Amino acid sequence: MESLNIFLLFLPLFVLSINLLLRRKKKNQLLPPGPPSLPIIGHLHLVKKPLYRSLATISKKYGPILSLRFGSRPILVVSSPSLAEECFTKNDVVFANRPRLLIGKHLGYNYTNLVWAPYGHNWRNLRRITTLEIFSSNRLQMFSNIRADEVQLMIRRLMGSQSKDGHEYRKMDIKSTLFDLTLNIMMRMIAGKRYYGEEVKEVEEARRFREMVKETLVLGGATNVGDYLPFLKWVGLNGMEKRVVKLKEKRDVFLQELIEERRRLLIKNKSSTDQDSGNQEEEEEEEMKKREKMTMIDVLLLLQQNEPDYYTDQMIRGTLGVLLTAGTDTSAGTMEWAMSLLLNNPEVLKKAQAEIDVQVGQDRLVQESDLAYLPYLHAIIIETLRIYPAGPLLVPHESSEECVVGGYNIPRGTILLVNLWAIQNDPKLWDEPNKFRPERFETVEGGGSREGFKLMPFGSGRRGCPGEGMAMRVMGLALGSLIQCLDWERVNMEEMVDMTEGTGLTLPRAQPLEAKCKPRPNMVDLLSQL
Repeated sequence: MESLNIFLLFLPLFVLSINLLLRRKKKNQLLPPGPPSLPIIGHLHLVKKPLYRSLATISKKYGPILSLRFGSRPILVVSSPSLAEECFTKNDVVFANRPRLLIGKHLGYNYTNLVWAPYGHNWRNLRRITTLEIFSSNRLQMFSNIRADEVQLMIRRLMGSQSKDGHEYRKMDIKSTLFDLTLNIMMRMIAGKRYYGEEVKEVEEARRFREMVKETLVLGGATNVGDYLPFLKWVGLNGMEKRVVKLKEKRDVFLQELIEERRRLLIKNKSSTDQDSGNQEEEEEEEMKKREKMTMIDVLLLLQQNEPDYYTDQMIRGTLGVLLTAGTDTSAGTMEWAMSLLLNNPEVLKKAQAEIDVQVGQDRLVQESDLAYLPYLHAIIIETLRIYPAGPLLVPHESSEECVVGGYNIPRGTILLVNLWAIQNDPKLWDEPNKFRPERFETVEGGGSREGFKLMPFGSGRRGCPGEGMAMRVMGLALGSLIQCLDWERVNMEEMVDMTEGTGLTLPRAQPLEAKCKPRPNMVDLLSQL
């Protein structure tokens, strides 16, 4: 009798356990397909570099929606436009979060900057500030003279390497030339100073800056296994965190110095304005000139005066860090790929030169206002972004709650990886995807950079890149000027430029691009006046 009572007592618990087990099994059956996993490490043993190609290979076998596990973290990989659309429309809010990774903890100021902040009030405010105060059309127009000036300095630098008669081709390091250009543009917009080239004033400060940028790109592009296998940190085997913390400390010191410098200048200018008692019209004109010369730091410091509790120095440093990292290497890398493709396809280069000669002429340099009338140049940039997207795997998202994608159950806390490279190089979606054919984009309406969800080099949804307008201006003006002003050849005309991809978050070339150039004969007179 006693044993019967015990049995009856535990029977409901037993039934509940079986029910939960069956429900879990049913849920697991609704997960997307994927390869068998190993204990503890999950599918990490299948990951090879570059990650986007490795994931594309797995997707060919199991389909365009994959369920993987990297250590302790569930991963959803999508590699079709329809699935990407489902993630960024119907489930856009669900996937608006970011996973909590090491890089976001330290360089993202404990997940509070624009890239790593979770979806919510803080992120919405950061997005609004970035869109309205930093990358608005008016603000970008104010900075147009900086972009034009830096592009001319780049052309002058390339000209300076030529022989006196300018008839010989000279070899140039294209990678460093373009990287210096984008960093100088961004630093002049941020802090009003340049750190590359011959006209650098603070040499030691420039050296510190270059070292910091280089280290940021190395650590930012490295995969931290500790993000997926936490026990590595517990046993002291994750040395990357110490390197990231040290980098953050160096970046903080450097960026704070820039903030203090601009703060002192603003106080000085305000004091000078307060003392003026001249004509009101003149004062207004002077104020307008000052606004046009305002840097991004100045804009944020003025906002800080009204809301000091929100616009803290840490918040400003976080914003500046995002601009420096996201706004330089990506544009420079895309232009390097574009030049590589043009060198291997000289007929495309000639067609682009002809378009610029007709639309712009030979008595002035390309200007940003010309870009709307250069559809073939625009098509070259878009085709480059299609084949070699700056973010081959979009910045990872994370589901804030359970949802359904492609008819499959996606648990809360799943990291979403959109394999943009696989989508934009899919032979089912693109005719001869491996061929460089800008003509396919000459008729893209409105000169945009999207074609549904089969082409989205700047991402999509709430967390799409807010700097798209800036990037397209820089790339259009710089590439247009290089094409207009110079003739180009491969270093070895007997061999094609090696198009091997390197490793990193931004799809770099395996080998830095070198090329030969000389002034175009019909541009020599104009270029001699620079």
